[in-house]
Amino acid sequence: MKEASFYEKLDGQVKCYLCPHECIIQDGKRGSCRVRKNFEGKLISENYRQICSYNFDPIEKKPLYHFFPGKTIFSIGSIGCNLHCSFCQNWEISQSGIDNHPYLRSNSPADIVNLAKSRSDNLGIAFTYNEPTVWYEYMFDIALLAKQEQLKTVMVTNGFINSKPLEKLLPYMDAFSVDLKAFTEQFYKQHTSSKLAPVLETIKLLTKHNKHIEITNLIITETNDSEKEFRGMVDWIVNETGEDTVLHISRYFPMYKMSKEATSTEKLNQLYAIAKEKLNYVYLGNIRSGEGQDTFCEKCNSKVIERTGYQTQIIGLDKAGNCLKCKQLVISNCCL
Repeated sequence: MKEASFYEKLDGQVKCYLCPHECIIQDGKRGSCRVRKNFEGKLISENYRQICSYNFDPIEKKPLYHFFPGKTIFSIGSIGCNLHCSFCQNWEISQSGIDNHPYLRSNSPADIVNLAKSRSDNLGIAFTYNEPTVWYEYMFDIALLAKQEQLKTVMVTNGFINSKPLEKLLPYMDAFSVDLKAFTEQFYKQHTSSKLAPVLETIKLLTKHNKHIEITNLIITETNDSEKEFRGMVDWIVNETGEDTVLHISRYFPMYKMSKEATSTEKLNQLYAIAKEKLNYVYLGNIRSGEGQDTFCEKCNSKVIERTGYQTQIIGLDKAGNCLKCKQLVISNCCL
């Protein structure tokens, strides 16, 4: 446990300012994330140093396709989340707290960095599996040490974080994979118990600070799959973050409280075609066919990266990330 950042005391209560929920928490109670607790008038991060899982993953698994493709990254996760998605794929760890997980590993920030350095081919550290915002202090301390060791850092996030803590974190974070779960406030309210607007503000702030960002949109059958809504999202991305923004369109499968049928490949292909009208780099995820996985040069349409599952082969880029055929820059973060 560690005293949390970004809160104020309110006569026995505390008010948390980490995320837009801004929970007011009574003594002995926890916020919406289930892991930040009012302990005798102090806000405590209960999941500090608490790890539920870690592993060396392909960077593509985050998913990040334009950030050092083909590299390995040390991925760590804790418990808790500030969203309550009815379709959550990691609900066992995200929709619970410390009391439900007696076998969590305890690792100091230095432990995590040393584990990341134990493999010479490792790119850095990814904060993932559950929402890293709710273990902000732990993530921040690890990222600070990681940058001192020249390790890359990645945050896989729902984007539901206030601007002040995010801005404090930015100097120590290299890349962001952001889940843009839908493009209506109604969806966010009904299916995640949160709001869309703060997520859009996070994406705009990351763009303003020139951070590498890739966006993932999970398409749920008859829930957030309307063509009109999707076109609106694509237009927003182009206008706010640019046509080179990487968009991952991901297939939904029934999970947690959501029992809708799995997204059809026909729907995914339809939305993929719509996105490709305006975005240069669009990918399909959670499908077995392998379609929509490879990277093509935007200028000459040469295939420059070939992917089979998480197996990645760079076949048409130089070390600077330029297309070998036409010299167009495709991936700025290509090789170490």
